[in-house]
Amino acid sequence: MTMQWEGMAHDSWFWGWGILWMVMLTAFWLLILLVLVLAVRWLWQAGSRIQSIQRPEESAIEILKKRYARGEIGKEEFEAKKRDLL
Repeated sequence: MTMQWEGMAHDSWFWGWGILWMVMLTAFWLLILLVLVLAVRWLWQAGSRIQSIQRPEESAIEILKKRYARGEIGKEEFEAKKRDLL
């Protein structure tokens, strides 16, 4: 009474758990790939939203004009600093 291992292995692969495991493994890797793609897409969009929210920095001349408008500096000082900047 000898067992035929080749026949049993063949039957268990095609009619048993072998195909199920192949399908599950393929689905697992596809899910991992989908999660990675969605994460990269989300990070890319989040980065672009942050850049659009940030205000551009004011130039030195704009800051000087605002200080003059608020009365922090006088006309003579404004003109002198403006000449220095330009």
